[in-house]
Amino acid sequence: MPLDPIAAGLLKQLADANMPPLNQMSPVDARVAAQGFRALSGDPEPVAEVVDLTIPGPGGPLPARVYTPTGAAGGRLPCLVYYHGGGWVFGDIEGVDAINRAVANRAGCKVLSIEYRLAPEHKFPAPLDDCYAALTWVAANGPQVGVDTTRLAVGGDSAGGNLAAAVTLRARDERGPALRYQVLVYPVTDHDFGTVSYRENGDNYLLTRDMMQWFWNHYLSDAAEGHQALASPLKAGSLAGLPPALVITAEFDPLRDEGEAYAARLKDAGVRVRQKRFAGQIHGFWQMVGVFPTALEAAGDVAADLKVAFA
Repeated sequence: MPLDPIAAGLLKQLADANMPPLNQMSPVDARVAAQGFRALSGDPEPVAEVVDLTIPGPGGPLPARVYTPTGAAGGRLPCLVYYHGGGWVFGDIEGVDAINRAVANRAGCKVLSIEYRLAPEHKFPAPLDDCYAALTWVAANGPQVGVDTTRLAVGGDSAGGNLAAAVTLRARDERGPALRYQVLVYPVTDHDFGTVSYRENGDNYLLTRDMMQWFWNHYLSDAAEGHQALASPLKAGSLAGLPPALVITAEFDPLRDEGEAYAARLKDAGVRVRQKRFAGQIHGFWQMVGVFPTALEAAGDVAADLKVAFA
C-alpha cells in the first residue's frame, strides 16, 4: 500500500524542521530531542488509578508506573509488564503513558510500565537484567499492587519488544515466572541490517539504518554480542516453549522483516502466534496515539488477545 497520508505529513514536517538525525547527536542530546515526540501522544485517557513506585533492580531502584483500568471491580487483575522503546538509549514511562492507558482500559488489565537503565552508560545485558528483575518482582509481589500473579504477560515496542522477547527466553530457560502472553510491537530481533525491509525502508521513514546501527553500537560492548540470543532473539537455538505471541509490524519500517521472521520462527516452534502488519505505516506509530488512529486500532488488537490469554 502507499504510505499512510498521516505518516507522510509527519515525515514532511520533520524534514521541514531540518533537525539533525539522532545518530548525529550525543546520547544525551538524543534523549532531549526524543522528548519532543511526547506531544504526539495526545491527551491521555483517564484510567481508574495511576500509581508511581520504585521496585528493586540489580543496579538500583527502577521507576515503575501501574495503571488500573477504568471500571475495574475489586480483586486482583491480570497484568501486562511493559518495556518502552527508544533503541536502548532513550525512552521512559512518560513516552508510553498514553498507549499504556489505552491498553489497560481496553484489555481490562493492569499495566506495569518499567524504566530500565539506558545505554551507553549501561550496556547489554544491563537493560535486560532490569526488565527481567521487574518481571520477577511482580511475580513475587503482585498482590501489593493488585495483580493476579497467575496471569502475567510481557510486552514492549521496538527495543522494548527486543527486551520483552529476551525476557521470555530467560523466563523459560531459568524457570522463571510463568507467562500467559507476549506482545511484540515492531520488535528488534536481530543484529543484522541486510533484510529486504532494511534495503527498502532504511532511509526516509523516521527510523533509519544509520540510526539502528548507532543504537546497536551503544547497546553492545562488542558486535560479537549481537550473536547472543538474549541480544538477538531471532538467533536463539530454539523458540519452543515460549508463551503465545502477538507480533505487530509496520510496512514502511526497516525492522519489519525481522519482526515477521521472529513470528514465523515462533510458529514453526509450535508457539501460537498472531502476526499483523499495519499497511502503509511507519515505525513509531504505536506511541503516537494523538496522531495515528492506527495506534488505537493496534491497542485494540493487543487488548483482544490479552483478554483471551488472561481468561
